[in-house]
Amino acid sequence: MRTAVVLFTRDLRLRDNPALHAACAAAERVVPLFVLDPRIRSSPNRRRFLAECLADLRESLRARGGDLVVRHGDPVEQAVKVAREVGAFGIGLAADHSAYAAARQRRLAEACDGERLALRLFDGVTVVPPGALKPTGGGDHYRVFTPYWRAWQGVRRREVVGTPRRVTLPDGLTVGRLPAAAVTGGSPDVVPGGESAARERLSAFRRRAGGYAEGHDDLAGDRTSRLSPYLHFGCLSPVSLESTVDSPEFVRQLCWRDFYHQVLAGFPELPRRAYRRGTTERWRYDEAALDAWKEGRTGVSIVDAGMRQLLAEGFMHNRARLVTASYLTKHLELDWREGAAWFARWLLDADVANNWGNWQWVAGTGNDTRPHRRFNPERQARRFDPDGGYRERYLR
Repeated sequence: MRTAVVLFTRDLRLRDNPALHAACAAAERVVPLFVLDPRIRSSPNRRRFLAECLADLRESLRARGGDLVVRHGDPVEQAVKVAREVGAFGIGLAADHSAYAAARQRRLAEACDGERLALRLFDGVTVVPPGALKPTGGGDHYRVFTPYWRAWQGVRRREVVGTPRRVTLPDGLTVGRLPAAAVTGGSPDVVPGGESAARERLSAFRRRAGGYAEGHDDLAGDRTSRLSPYLHFGCLSPVSLESTVDSPEFVRQLCWRDFYHQVLAGFPELPRRAYRRGTTERWRYDEAALDAWKEGRTGVSIVDAGMRQLLAEGFMHNRARLVTASYLTKHLELDWREGAAWFARWLLDADVANNWGNWQWVAGTGNDTRPHRRFNPERQARRFDPDGGYRERYLR
């Protein structure tokens, strides 16, 4: 009987999972594997969310006759070890594009070659994979969003694949223990993790998606999808999401997500170095001002409300992200890296591409064609929180 291993990474779902679908089609026995890598220093919020994602994934696999195999250690070593143990012919996983993921994929390719294992990467993290679009003027990626958006809309999407009806594990394989969901030091009001919770939130959002374009900047109305954590962990497929939600403006946000993934693939130093060529950075050092910003006590109500939402929920409204990031970099003149690191500490959806890409956009070191753009916090509050409902909610 043919056996395949699927190494889950940022695709913690059964529905429209190309790697899992291909393995179930090619092999009679499939090992769904997740490796907890101790070298990844994750935040309490994301550790809790991940634990819930894995528990939900295990339950869904068990309902189909399978299970989630959990190991601890180096993901390359553990994946190859499990493949040897079960006599697998190959390993499949979703392609990813951070420096860590790219290095993992290179090492896995070398290890599989040495073990005579087939390795296959699948597109599943983005709608349009990085590298699929090349600028007409040359270069390996698009530097400006608008021409990318025009080209992105014309790309043929991959086929959405179904949920496997049955998953059969090899006999005698120890499945391993899931990480504990009880984590200290995080936000008190974090949304639950997992594909099941993601599908429920998507169902609720679809019913009101028609008003997304008019309402997604309304701070008090809170009419954004709040699907970003589920996209980050792969509880939802971005390809199926695009075809499911009837809102052109929401689809444009998915394009922004893809845009920064192709920027990161072309510029892996995005979290550390200014993307804009020739940028001169002159940031102040003011620990007291930075701490006040982090804790939501700057005295600027819209900024403080956003920062306190972050601490309470592990999430921040997108409009508030723009305002708080602009305040740090353009008003306080503090380094965008400090802000991006703080967001990464608390946000459930702190994707390397989007978190650091957006911070550079606001700071004027990244992809914004208007690098000196400022978001006036008082004007933003009057426009997007005119009755003060958002500020009252988080400052009370």
